[in-house]
Amino acid sequence: MKITLSASLLTWLRAFDAAARHTSFTLAAAELHVSQGAISQQVKCLEEWLGLTLFHRAQRKLSLSEDGRRLKTAVRESLEILENTLGRMRVDPRQEAFQLSCSPSFAARWLTPRLSALLREYPQLPLRVYGEFHELDRIRMEQDGVQAAIRFDPGEYSDLRAVEFLDEWLVPVATPAFLDAHPGLADLPVPPPEMMLHDASPWQHAAECEEWNNWLQAQGLPIPTQHPGQRFNMSQLALSAAFSGQGIAMGRLSLVLEDLMAGRLVPLRRQAVKSRAAYHYVAGRANDERVALVEGWLLREGRRFRRERDVWCQRNGLGFAR
Repeated sequence: MKITLSASLLTWLRAFDAAARHTSFTLAAAELHVSQGAISQQVKCLEEWLGLTLFHRAQRKLSLSEDGRRLKTAVRESLEILENTLGRMRVDPRQEAFQLSCSPSFAARWLTPRLSALLREYPQLPLRVYGEFHELDRIRMEQDGVQAAIRFDPGEYSDLRAVEFLDEWLVPVATPAFLDAHPGLADLPVPPPEMMLHDASPWQHAAECEEWNNWLQAQGLPIPTQHPGQRFNMSQLALSAAFSGQGIAMGRLSLVLEDLMAGRLVPLRRQAVKSRAAYHYVAGRANDERVALVEGWLLREGRRFRRERDVWCQRNGLGFAR
């Protein structure tokens, strides 16, 4: 006879299993967080459905019948198979992928080259990095399954914890070939606006041409009334245009330091200006130990990078203007 394990039958079997293990309706009820009467009724329904007596009920004593013992063994073996299988299949929350959303330019030019160091330190960390720059809030992070994020912005978050791990400094950069092709450009007080390459949206709600205007203002230089230069939606793209000789990009030192050290890019001026934004590690889930591990690593790596940056700038006469 083929039997369909209906929801009711499964409920009765679950109540029977608990009662059979404890030989007590009262203890079974406590385990399953239901009333003693509910357990008694569910076992009675199972007995009526089977047409068998599963328990001998004596005053203040409950014992299994022969049929009850047979069913106890079958039910327990079946449930143990299910429990073991589900236990092997269920993903340990600690082993779920740690999803890190990161500003794309920073992910490509700063974070990714350093990930091997992070994974050497934490080889069991199943890290997934996604290049994104949309605004963050707690609800969206939870819906997207994102445990933490890195954003380049002023760090104004109302419902998330944001930790600054790296400041940023701006300096206009171009290739040596571009400067050779435009003699005297480095001597001009203000570069021609049409040569300026812009990241049009360095962070959410940033002003138009924010970084060039910030740098010019800090130098006490006039801000152009118009910015006819090319605009991109990522700093990485503006830098790519500079590498191809299309103009002068406003370089963020965290993104261009290696190119400056290698001579692939040259600073147009020997003065870096502090950006109004910095790199923040943003998280909403406080009970995930991996959030703290990645935060600690970023803080340490940020300090190491600042030391390297400051030493190189000092040796090469690149000053810092706040």
